[in-house]
Amino acid sequence: MEALPTHVLNDDHSLPSVGFGTYPLVGEQGTAAVRSALEAGYRLVDSAVNYENEGVVGRGVREFLAASGLDRSEVTVQTKLPGRHHDYERAIASGYESLARLGLDRIDVLLIHWPNPSRGLYLEAWRALVELRERGVARSIGVSNFPARLLREIIADTGVTPAVNQVEMHPLFPQEELRAAHADLGIVTQAWSPLGKRQAPFEAPAVADAAARCGVSPAQVILRWHVQLGSVPLPKSATPERQVANLALGSFSLDEEEMRAISALARPDGRLFGGDPETHEEM
Repeated sequence: MEALPTHVLNDDHSLPSVGFGTYPLVGEQGTAAVRSALEAGYRLVDSAVNYENEGVVGRGVREFLAASGLDRSEVTVQTKLPGRHHDYERAIASGYESLARLGLDRIDVLLIHWPNPSRGLYLEAWRALVELRERGVARSIGVSNFPARLLREIIADTGVTPAVNQVEMHPLFPQEELRAAHADLGIVTQAWSPLGKRQAPFEAPAVADAAARCGVSPAQVILRWHVQLGSVPLPKSATPERQVANLALGSFSLDEEEMRAISALARPDGRLFGGDPETHEEM
């Protein structure tokens, strides 16, 4: 089985090529899901203040590390700053609060969840993340749902380029232009809702035919499409068997024609809920 690639970030830290999404996992079931995902081999776990599960994620990570004997450095934990905390001082405090809820020695990756451009505080929030990195609260910093123009704005303001930008990305919305901007700026693309949720094109010939040829599931085909494009998908499942399958992407590959056919499933209205970051706001 081929080892999946590891992404080297622009700050020289590394990131696994597939992560585990945790929204909306909460409570004991959430902790169990995080633990089983880590047991299956995931080494990147995604959370957010607005998921209200940082404590659950941190507990699952701590329990796994204690049971496995692995070093803390083996697991990358990331979380996100909410829109209501964009003010500089509030963002600094929010970073410390997230660290306390996680119960870990550091936040491996800290992201701004949404830019909320009409409020105009994303520059303050980014300056705060730069400071939190300087203080050692966060190891790597990045953003989520930022369009290219705002990426360039925060880079011009601080001289610091986000290590990652986590965005909606799936075959119906492949983000070709934004991914090109990421490549130009040296930013790794992470994909939330990487399968497309209820709109997942599992039965589309481009996906189903590739699945049949490779002897894998349609979901695995789509996740492999992400890996070969260089994005980091963050699939979520509380089912151990599906967690294993979502990570088992190293035994097959898609050819160029299959990759093009899946990307060609793009739709002008491909967003899942109209979450255009230029207008959508999340506090």
